Parts: sequence; structure tokens; C-alpha cells
Amino acid sequence: MSTMVFGAKSFKPRPPDKGAFPLDHFGECTLFKEKFMKCLQANHFENGLCRQESKEYLECRMERELMAKEPLEKLGFKDLKEEKAEDQPETVQQKNPS
Repeated sequence: MSTMVFGAKSFKPRPPDKGAFPLDHFGECTLFKEKFMKCLQANHFENGLCRQESKEYLECRMERELMAKEPLEKLGFKDLKEEKAEDQPETVQQKNPS
């Protein structure tokens, strides 16, 4: 037999702040996910050692609209974004010899 308690607040679940992540039904980001999971397993699940793989996986999901697009800085990848810019060679502009 259940007892009714009047005046008690009822629990109302609320959705996550960022919404639900759609499943990757077509396997569009499977390679990135597998690369990330292999990195985690190889590094005893120290996710800090697999940040590059994590970033690539999230970029794949954002590009294919499987999650909301967010700036990488907001997702904690500010340092990796700066490294990527530093790794690229500088382009040299040539002047027209006129």
C-alpha cells in the first residue's frame, strides 16, 4: 500500500543543458571514435594523453551536425588550436616584378 504525502515537492526531470547527442547511425565518425578509444586503452584511460584524438572526434561530430557546433576553446582545446596554427608553415607573399 502506498502512502500519499501532501506538500512534498515532486521530482521533475529536466533535459541536459546542451541537449541530447544524436547517435552516429551511419558511422560517419567511427574511425575517429575508434582511434580515440584505442588511444585511451593504450594509455590506461588517461584521457589527457588523448586530447588530440578527442578533439578530432568532436570536430567530426560537429562537422556532420551530430552535435551542436561549439568553439574549440569552449570545449577545453584552446591550447591544441594554438599548436595547430604554430605547426603550419608561414606563407611567403611574392611581389610582382613589374
